[in-house]
Amino acid sequence: MQPTADPPPTVPTSGDERWLIRRTADDAGRLAETESVFALANGWIGWRGTLDEGEPYGMPGTYLNGFHERRELSYPEDGYAFPQLSDTVISAPNATLIRLWVDGEPLDLRTGTIRVHDRVLDLRAGVVERHTEWESPGGHAVRIRSVRLVSLPRRAVAAVRWTVEALHAPVTVRVCSDVLANERVPERSDDPRAASVIHDPLTAEYHRVEGHDGVLVHRTERSAQRVAVAVAHDVAVPEGFTATGDETPDRLRLAVDGTLHPGQRVRVTKFAAYECEPVDGTDPTPLADLVVAEAGAARAEGFDALLAAQRAALDALWETADVELDGDDELQQATRFALFHLLQAGRPDGDRTIPAKGLTGNGYDGHVLWDTEGYVLPVLTYLAPEVARSALRWRHAHLPEARERAAELRLTGATFPWRTLGGRECSGYWPAGTAGLHLNADVADAVLRYVAATGDETFLVETGLELLVETARLWQGFGHFTDDGAFHLHGVTGPDEYSALVDDNVFTNLMARRNLRGAADAAERHPEAAARLGVDPAEVAGWRAAADAVHVPYDRKRGVHQQSAGFTELPEWDFANTSDDDYPLLLHFPYLELYRKQVVKQADLVLAMQRCPGEFTADEKARNFAYYEARTVRDSSLSAPAQAVLAAEVGHLDLAYDLFAESVLQDLADLGDKTADGLHLASLAGAWLALVQGFGGLRDDRGVLFFDPRLPPAIGRLTFCLRWRGHRLRVTLTAGEARYELPDAAPDATVEVYHHGERLALTGASPLTRPMPPVPAPGPEPPCPRRPKGRAPY
Repeated sequence: MQPTADPPPTVPTSGDERWLIRRTADDAGRLAETESVFALANGWIGWRGTLDEGEPYGMPGTYLNGFHERRELSYPEDGYAFPQLSDTVISAPNATLIRLWVDGEPLDLRTGTIRVHDRVLDLRAGVVERHTEWESPGGHAVRIRSVRLVSLPRRAVAAVRWTVEALHAPVTVRVCSDVLANERVPERSDDPRAASVIHDPLTAEYHRVEGHDGVLVHRTERSAQRVAVAVAHDVAVPEGFTATGDETPDRLRLAVDGTLHPGQRVRVTKFAAYECEPVDGTDPTPLADLVVAEAGAARAEGFDALLAAQRAALDALWETADVELDGDDELQQATRFALFHLLQAGRPDGDRTIPAKGLTGNGYDGHVLWDTEGYVLPVLTYLAPEVARSALRWRHAHLPEARERAAELRLTGATFPWRTLGGRECSGYWPAGTAGLHLNADVADAVLRYVAATGDETFLVETGLELLVETARLWQGFGHFTDDGAFHLHGVTGPDEYSALVDDNVFTNLMARRNLRGAADAAERHPEAAARLGVDPAEVAGWRAAADAVHVPYDRKRGVHQQSAGFTELPEWDFANTSDDDYPLLLHFPYLELYRKQVVKQADLVLAMQRCPGEFTADEKARNFAYYEARTVRDSSLSAPAQAVLAAEVGHLDLAYDLFAESVLQDLADLGDKTADGLHLASLAGAWLALVQGFGGLRDDRGVLFFDPRLPPAIGRLTFCLRWRGHRLRVTLTAGEARYELPDAAPDATVEVYHHGERLALTGASPLTRPMPPVPAPGPEPPCPRRPKGRAPY
């Protein structure tokens, strides 16, 4: 132990509140929501933003990407190929805990007097900083400060620096730095979408304490995973203090005791390291030794060095990822918040993907859904392409399970699971899950976008081609030709989960067409690699024939595309007699009623127009948007981004702005009352899509960058960057001008972009500017299309 002569920890901030997210004592009733908002992660470790002292809490959670336990699924009536087991994310041992007793009274914000309580998520520094001044029930006042980080450069490491000081008079303090396994997690059983809770999922295998440091190793029983956490401490205290360590199989504790005088402080810096692996033997000590070494190395590097490395890593990421939005400071801050959580959700050097909630909560049981390829990877491909590549490699690693699932379902090729943690199907919801085959085309779409944006042909040959081939084989075998020569996909569920087991869902059909053509192109570009996968010219010709003949339902009477065959002929939903309290509809109406009516949970046909824009004319987009806007209730956070993109394209700029705001504020404003379970990463990614595809007019479905920008009156200037073929492209939009530049490129570097149909050969020598194109006249119902009663955007 060392005496405390250094100042209390502080994190230099920009001073710009648009980079800071604050919570104070006034937010005490929003504990679980704040824990999600203040969650820190690095794609491997996730620490929810709980208080250092552990209580009160909403839902504690320490997550490792892919770490889970297995549970049985039960059905009133079982059936062939129903998944029998599901995987659920569980909490690893919690190393964030630093508890304080003041003259025998525990620090608890529910007791005593809170003089100051300010917590800040610094989006530039990548830390959560806390400042609390608390007077105990006995009248003893102390100040607590802490800084917490999960290291982006150091995969296995997280750390917290914590200090306490007496304010007015001497106080006796006890500080306990804990690591706790099998922490109690409350159940939220009021909503079927809430996570399943497995109590006491960890079985202790090994523990030891050496001085101020210690290690715990546990295992799961059914999933057979082993997890280890080690902590190394750096303790600085005044003379006369003592420090002792002890352990139980489920807890490590370092206790520091003494009398603190005004002007003195106790500082505890805790360095934690986490690893997990399959249980492949009986000896847990090698994994224990590994995390002990990693925690010790972090301590040797020092907390200040971790802070500096964290800031440097984020500076490099923000150079591309930052979006500047003039006109609304709240939405500027929210946009950076959204991007921060996307950037910390995955890793470029890992073998893991990104769950729907990232590592911020246990919502959806921690499962990976189609959200990853449908929303998150289209953003990361342009901002952090190495992370997108890592996520696609994870899909490729689980191709064996996808092939097994296809065979079980009597299908060809590969069928990726609707919900999964380890590659196997975890969804017990049969119609929307198993029939949601569009996920396979979403995976293929993510491959095609990544290759187009990066030019990474090595990835295509080694990884992407096999994903394209196996998903193309699924469509070739699942679809069929009718006598009129059309290719149909019957019995599928599209993105709209208020429809199930429909025929020729337009989104699914068009995405399957893109999948088939993309696989054919890639196979012809790399014939030797394709041949190793058993692809021959006849199979490629079959893919092209099916793609060319894909049926796209259209209602000529109404002049709109049908979301699926016959959709526009279904009975209308009675919105006039649906009250505000009836939403979300899935909690108040049977699916039997939802499936047979024209009511849309989330953008489906509109999403098809966003993802496959070249398949529709401008007039078709305007008519389709107006028709489906009147029937879409946005009971899913996935809906607003796609609606925003199309609203902007067809000229409803104010509506697009409102939908963008709803998407980007989904979690900061807890619009769906579900942020407590973790953040909605797809909605946060969708906010970037609303800005860059909606107002920036980006279209990328032809492997070239097309921009057709327009700004709503509320935005004075919009600046964003994206990575394209190894270059950073910066786009700046104002009311009168679009500016394109390559700020880091050599003068002779060239990138081809299109501005409102005009081809531009952009070089590193100088930017190019063009006038903003005219905004199209709004669709058939100006100034704003009709929408369901009470379902205006936030």
